[in-house]
Amino acid sequence: MKKVKLLIFLLSVILMTSSMASCSQSKENAVEGNGKDVVNIGFSGPLSGAAAYYGEATLNGLEMAAEEINKEGFEIDGKTYEINLVSLDDEYLPNETAANAKRFIQEYNTPIIFTPHSGGISALQIFNEQENFLIGAYSSEPVITEGGNSLTVRIPPSYDGYVEPFSDYSMERFGKKIASLPPVTEYGKDWEEALLPYWEESGGEVVYNSSIDFSKDTDFFTIITNALKEDPDVLFIGGPSEPTAKVAKQARELGFEGGFIIMDQAKLDEMKTVTESYDLLEGAVGVVPLVDADYPAAPEFVEKYNEKFDKDPGSEAGLNYITLYIFVEAMKAAGNVEDAEVIREHIQDGLDNLPDDKKVYDIPGIDESGGFEANIHVAAVKDGKIIHVEVE
Repeated sequence: MKKVKLLIFLLSVILMTSSMASCSQSKENAVEGNGKDVVNIGFSGPLSGAAAYYGEATLNGLEMAAEEINKEGFEIDGKTYEINLVSLDDEYLPNETAANAKRFIQEYNTPIIFTPHSGGISALQIFNEQENFLIGAYSSEPVITEGGNSLTVRIPPSYDGYVEPFSDYSMERFGKKIASLPPVTEYGKDWEEALLPYWEESGGEVVYNSSIDFSKDTDFFTIITNALKEDPDVLFIGGPSEPTAKVAKQARELGFEGGFIIMDQAKLDEMKTVTESYDLLEGAVGVVPLVDADYPAAPEFVEKYNEKFDKDPGSEAGLNYITLYIFVEAMKAAGNVEDAEVIREHIQDGLDNLPDDKKVYDIPGIDESGGFEANIHVAAVKDGKIIHVEVE
């Protein structure tokens, strides 16, 4: 009996010693490992459904920037920090964006949340100022910054700058009759409300007006057929690149020979992966693909992105990539990684301090309402190739 008690005692000592050694080793690894404090950054976007490709592209840019930043981390007041990017699928649904944001706040205390659609951004603006988190708003919708939300940063240029050059180019090249087939989203409706009045003021005619629900429709034969019965010279289409390309392709299959005005969300080079060449997109006018841009750091970024993801990047990846770097520089200038209001006050410092090799785009400033200021660059497809369209 004494031998049994002694054996139990010795086993207890061994287990206790082992446990203490294990705890000690864990603490040692924490110090001698990366030794960095963590800043949690949230991303809520469509990672499934019709807009999944679009959501993944924005997330890819953020992930690429976070990985680069975390190689050495960034220092504030003697502490070294790294980015922990937390992503959740919202299926392009604003209510899911809001639910994801509340989870980010409760579980991760995120000072910044990125989202790439106007409906989700609007949902977050209901409570982001009260909860003190900054919205990295990837949408060209001007209304998201016109509402006066002090903690919203609009990343891409406002789409209203594209209305005039897109319309003028299409009208001059193809004619004055337009059929409007935007997505059924709030973003699509707002784009249409900006485009069609200018088209008519310029002497054009709207011969057909409807919308497409990409979350439900996969075959666009009926709506395109009805539009083409009105003999339009130009089709106004847009949304995520992949389904937008399918609309353009089906229009060609139905005999349409006119031009396309492409909303800035869809990218010509990404559409080409669906149409397999630019031939089916002849006459389309849209934003300049990043692979054809002449920004100083763009070629290196394109090369690195291609190596990592085995495909070319679009503006979703490039603009979100540069924005995470801008936010980190703003944190450094603010000496703060937690207070969204303080970080927001130093966004211009973040732009000013951005390293040249990260300037995938030229963004000199942020306006009073919270939108990044950048020049408008327009491209069109002519003779099966991308050309740059001069913009005054």
